[in-house]
Amino acid sequence: MAGWPNLSDLIVERKPAAVGLLGAPLAVGSVTPGACDQAPALLRRTLRRIGLYDVETGRELATGVADRGDVALPGSTIEAAMPLIREAVAASTEAHALTLLVGGNNAITRPAVLGLGGALDEIGLITLDAHFDMRELDEGLSNGNPVRALIEDGLPGANIAQVGLAPFANSRAMHEDAIAAGNLVITIGDVRAQGIAQAIQHALDHVAHCDALVIDCDIDVIDRAQLPGAPGARPGGMAAHDFFWAVRKLASDPRVRVVDLTEWDPSLDASDLSALTAARWVAECLAGYELR
Repeated sequence: MAGWPNLSDLIVERKPAAVGLLGAPLAVGSVTPGACDQAPALLRRTLRRIGLYDVETGRELATGVADRGDVALPGSTIEAAMPLIREAVAASTEAHALTLLVGGNNAITRPAVLGLGGALDEIGLITLDAHFDMRELDEGLSNGNPVRALIEDGLPGANIAQVGLAPFANSRAMHEDAIAAGNLVITIGDVRAQGIAQAIQHALDHVAHCDALVIDCDIDVIDRAQLPGAPGARPGGMAAHDFFWAVRKLASDPRVRVVDLTEWDPSLDASDLSALTAARWVAECLAGYELR
């Protein structure tokens, strides 16, 4: 757009770039059925509405982003989709220092971690999420159990920090299992009491021994009044400005290889509020990356 430098200007098609953008439009297996598979396409269309210049820091984003397109998913089961997403993440992380993985539901977080390859005891996971994602695995994979599935895969709880957990959105059993596994648990009440900076530093301290990190941004962590397009979001969630601060801070850590955005369902928001929040997430990831 003439006279308005914006995020779409940074997008290149599969050319060498520091950052890769990968869509994973997975909707099957959601606890609450919806249309989060529409999110990657709408995010791309909304990038032109987010500028490059940050008036608060005086910096202008300049990092090229290679759009790797969307993973072609079978649409049948999460189990069928997992290896495809994992392979796409592996290819992206080999080509780029940072991969932005746009879901789709929260089940994509597991292949995001596994796609890094290597030993799981060297990989850390930080979630910004209202939920533990520790539902049982008896009935198969879903967007409600990627953290439990990763623990079963061998990811130690000592490598998992969960930030923004909401009251009346989880079960006692999930909480107890997360604590027993060794996960760091930071509730949304803790975030308010400590401030977002201390909460995120606590999470980073928990995974200080890890060589590589994946950041899971389940967008339902944000207060529903500020992001209506997430089926799991509830009143009383994280303020959008705290979410943005956390994303920028986390993306500035050179160990972070993948940041995902999950559980955004465009069909739930007749306005453009949720889309603009998701597109701003891209800007914050890039701003963090440029601080490395």
